[in-house]
Amino acid sequence: MHPPDYEESYTLNRHVLAYIRQAAERGLYEIRGLGAKRRLPTFDDLVFLTASLSRYPLEGYRERCSTRTVLGTRFAKKPLELDIPITIAGMSFGALSARAKEAIGRAATAAGTSTTTGDGGMTREERQASKLLVYQCLPSRYGFNPDDLRRADAIEVVVGQGAKPGGGGVLLGQKISARVAEMRTLPAGIDQRSACRHPDWTGPDDLAIKIAELREITDWQVPIYVKIGASRVHNDVKLAVKAGADVVVLDGMQGGTAATQQVFIEHAGIPTLPALRQAVEALEELKMRGVVQLIISGGIRTGADVAKALAMGADAVALGQAILVALGCNSPTYGLAETDCTADYQRLGTAPGFCHHCHTGLCPVGITTQDEVLETRLDVEQAARRVRNYLTVLTLELTTLARACGKSNVHHLEREDLVALTVEAAAMAGVPLAGTNWIPGAKPQTD
Repeated sequence: MHPPDYEESYTLNRHVLAYIRQAAERGLYEIRGLGAKRRLPTFDDLVFLTASLSRYPLEGYRERCSTRTVLGTRFAKKPLELDIPITIAGMSFGALSARAKEAIGRAATAAGTSTTTGDGGMTREERQASKLLVYQCLPSRYGFNPDDLRRADAIEVVVGQGAKPGGGGVLLGQKISARVAEMRTLPAGIDQRSACRHPDWTGPDDLAIKIAELREITDWQVPIYVKIGASRVHNDVKLAVKAGADVVVLDGMQGGTAATQQVFIEHAGIPTLPALRQAVEALEELKMRGVVQLIISGGIRTGADVAKALAMGADAVALGQAILVALGCNSPTYGLAETDCTADYQRLGTAPGFCHHCHTGLCPVGITTQDEVLETRLDVEQAARRVRNYLTVLTLELTTLARACGKSNVHHLEREDLVALTVEAAAMAGVPLAGTNWIPGAKPQTD
């Protein structure tokens, strides 16, 4: 053990010192991809109260548990009908390669669920591969095309993202290929910074007008989503509902990004756990729960995460970073021959399992790149199979837990099925601390 003179400062630890020295040397803030790395409360801090004597479990091999999910029932003539309550979040062509987008579309179709375009527009590969495709309308309007919008199965108006609520993303010049530049009407090879707010509206009343316009252009056929980054959740959800949203998509602080300032990723917004509770409470206060569907995203990784999100009141979840990992992100090998690419990670100054260099366009496994050579490292068929397998496992885990709680439908999971392992998680999720009836911060019940 080091003597006191060699104890590391908690406030000025080695990471803070490195940050200060880098800032002093370069005069630039850090930009990176993926999500927050700091320790945050997660769904791991909750556990299920499964059946015993007081509850009757279902037999997994003989009794069915439905996973069917319908999104957009409020106004849309054609709501999205999904086989599972697990969707794939918006990740743009530009941030991701065209091959990655196609693989995701194929996997979503095979799993009976939807995927989402992201900033920069719709690629022909993505539309052809995706049976159900959600078209994003973002502040940047990059790649926005009314004809593509009419070809979508749902529209998602993006107000904010969990990794950067209140801010816009970054696509560095090395990822703006000729095709990306043409789709976004930008000069190739020049850094692009997305807008942080929509150019033609500034508040909920304007948003209502925009939603009405989108309904008119699609003849009220498809659902209109509104996506918000988790920040001032309670009021934002209410305003989105008031503006006419069919579905609210809520992205917690753990949500990822292709690239933005690290100060956003680590220091803006709130974690998914309390954000979900606030959103559900807002819908309940408006008596709109079940009328307006809620999709939660940001750090969803496992079937247990999905089950807990549904028990807390979400109708579905959306996955981003986990899908990239299923594709092969942070893998030490690529391709059917499992060729070693460790040296490529080393050239980026990182290693497999630690990479967050999506912004560089030098992805060793061909996922977050526009480099023609690197892109070929991603085998579309193999990648799609991996993502489909992953979604299958999540669904099996979800139904396993639902049956163990005595539910014949995953949407019958409820908050009463959960308890928390820490005081912080109990307060944030609004469920009792394990072994007690105490919900920290809850108003005392009165007779």
